[in-house]
Amino acid sequence: MASVPFFRWRRGVWDVGRVILKSERQIALIRDACKVVSECLHIARDLVKPGNTTLQIEQAIAAHIKRNGGTSPFLGYELPGKAPFPGWVCSSVNSVVVHGVPDETPLQEGDLVSIDCGVRLNGYIGDSAWTFVAGKPDAAGERLLKAGQDALWAGIAAAKPRGKVAAISKAVQTLVEERGFSVVRDYVGHGVGQSLHEEPQVPNYVKAGALLPLVGDVLRPGTVIAIEPMVNEGTYEVVCEEGEWPVHTADRKRSVHFEHTVVVLADRVEILSLPSATQTF
Repeated sequence: MASVPFFRWRRGVWDVGRVILKSERQIALIRDACKVVSECLHIARDLVKPGNTTLQIEQAIAAHIKRNGGTSPFLGYELPGKAPFPGWVCSSVNSVVVHGVPDETPLQEGDLVSIDCGVRLNGYIGDSAWTFVAGKPDAAGERLLKAGQDALWAGIAAAKPRGKVAAISKAVQTLVEERGFSVVRDYVGHGVGQSLHEEPQVPNYVKAGALLPLVGDVLRPGTVIAIEPMVNEGTYEVVCEEGEWPVHTADRKRSVHFEHTVVVLADRVEILSLPSATQTF
């Protein structure tokens, strides 16, 4: 399996990781997994309504994944200091940025509900997220949703064969901050393949030195990444209680999360998790 070095900024120093370049067959397998993910988000869109619960949404998505012969790469996911993740999806409501756990709390009118869904199928993973609204959003929520969606499209548009990861980061950050919102720093996009989180990291902001012409910062054909802006209504800072999974905005203002898995090809970038012509988010 081909790989290339990738330079990343970690704990104040440049560190070297490796990006696994995917073959045509591997890309096809990731595309298959992403198709199921897209269908799951379509299911979620129809179920995010006042009175429904995120547990109901998770159960419907889990059933669809099982019918298609897949599993969830989220279920049982481990991080130091936490119990294994208990859900098939992450369901993050209002001030929860990421890693919300599905529960039986009824959704309220105007709630912003981020559903992050991953599917492992035939050994490869697809990953996508979308923020839906239960009922109708207020005006501020509508602006936040629009900024999050536009940031995702801006990041994807900035992804070019042999372009820079930092160009994606800059495009996302610039758009979000021009709209008066902030991008989360502590959680970032990532490579996708046989593992849920591979190199390269894809930040939604420009790190110190990231625009330097580092060879490892190049998007080579065969690179598969998840671009995922997490956009906050207030501060970009987030908090997470010790031992808990949900990550909240530090000021408890709302957050939205939009994500697509894309592949860098020789002459273009393809969105693998895009809904079919009969689906919309």
